[in-house]
Amino acid sequence: MSDTKVKITVRNNGPFRVEGTNFEISDAAGNVFNLNGRTAVSLCRCGASKKHPFCDGSHGECQFQSEVQAFELPPK
Repeated sequence: MSDTKVKITVRNNGPFRVEGTNFEISDAAGNVFNLNGRTAVSLCRCGASKKHPFCDGSHGECQFQSEVQAFELPPK
């Protein structure tokens, strides 16, 4: 992969939104999901999606709640 910037947004009460022009998502075995040219996808945080790891909107049905504010991680 190149050094293209990828942006990941944690949506309140919803998924992780991944945006960029050159990213890939793979399973634990290293198999890459075919994103069919998408430059943005949403990844499930609630655990209720039937299309894991992708969001299918189930967070609304299961009333998933998680509001996040950015903070600084401690040094390694």
